[in-house]
Amino acid sequence: MTKTIKLRVKKEIDRNSEFKVLKLKGSLITRGFTEIIHIEDENENFYLNSFSTSPENKKKADDFILDYISVNNLSEIITLISTINNNF
Repeated sequence: MTKTIKLRVKKEIDRNSEFKVLKLKGSLITRGFTEIIHIEDENENFYLNSFSTSPENKKKADDFILDYISVNNLSEIITLISTINNNF
């Protein structure tokens, strides 16, 4: 059973914040939490970024994301909104 983690990401951001968001996504992939991140429009202000990870990596991924948001002052730009169980 994989876990899907969703992030809400603000659309209108400055270049520096955009770089930090891209770096977070790249880090999630390079650290082995996922192979792909799906991006879709939530509404006119936000994107939804989602990815699947193994149950073993779920807590590590959540902790990494929350720490990254805090350290990089992205709490106004990125929100960890949900974790969904998938039966695959």
